[in-house]
Amino acid sequence: MVTNILVFVLIIVFLLIMRRVILNRLYKRFKGSDNWYVTRKMAKWLNNLILVLAFIYIFGSNLSGFSTAIGLAGAGVTYALREVIVSFAGWFAIMFGDFFKTGDRVLLGGIKGDVVDIGLLRTTLMEMGEWVEGDQYTGRIVRVANSYIFTSPVYNYTADFKFLWDELHIPLHFDSDIPMAKGIVLAIAEDTIGTYNAKAEEDWGNMKRRYRIENASLKPQVYISFDDNFVTMSLRYIVDTRERRGIRDRIFTAILDQFKEAGDRIELASETFEIVHQEKRKKS
Repeated sequence: MVTNILVFVLIIVFLLIMRRVILNRLYKRFKGSDNWYVTRKMAKWLNNLILVLAFIYIFGSNLSGFSTAIGLAGAGVTYALREVIVSFAGWFAIMFGDFFKTGDRVLLGGIKGDVVDIGLLRTTLMEMGEWVEGDQYTGRIVRVANSYIFTSPVYNYTADFKFLWDELHIPLHFDSDIPMAKGIVLAIAEDTIGTYNAKAEEDWGNMKRRYRIENASLKPQVYISFDDNFVTMSLRYIVDTRERRGIRDRIFTAILDQFKEAGDRIELASETFEIVHQEKRKKS
């Protein structure tokens, strides 16, 4: 028995050394690509598989006496570890069910972020949102149990179509030159995001071949509505998921510059409130 334990320890040490040497050699080749993450994961899984097989081979003859005890404890262990088992099933579904992969931007278990690691029990996200606006990182690492994919919707922002439709709302005074403003906004949008159209149309074509989905306009569109306060101009456009805040900044900056050049013909509006204080005086 002591000999078997010593042999197993030597196998562990040998495998750890070999994995470290092989990964060091492969790092120079894969460090600049996404394949490095996959390579590390495969090396770890292969190392663990070899250890399990070696353990069964070395200690297999000594485990036969425990078969009855293992059978009796199986039900209790299964119940106690039900969350772990479901999370492992979730990992299996993630790896082979096309839910998401590392690098995707997802909303999982109420947490929005980029997937940085997929473990056997938990998926690790680089969180965004919360107190930070504009789809940017908060700096927190969040680990979500894989079992969530069976109980909650999984929102993937970059799976088959890495673009989103975004909207900007611009309030204008009623006496503004609406057709002129509409033309300016549309021209700015086309100039700012025009480079997306070719790639977006290709991705949308692939979506239509894969899913039963209707056609949609990928070009910028401007809609007009109004209420008692002002005219609202809504710009709808597609944008790369990871560039939404930057594109909004560029569009808003260009709109402000163009409207300023237009002078009094285009005037931005805002809700204003006039507060009147009436003092009642008692007649003496």
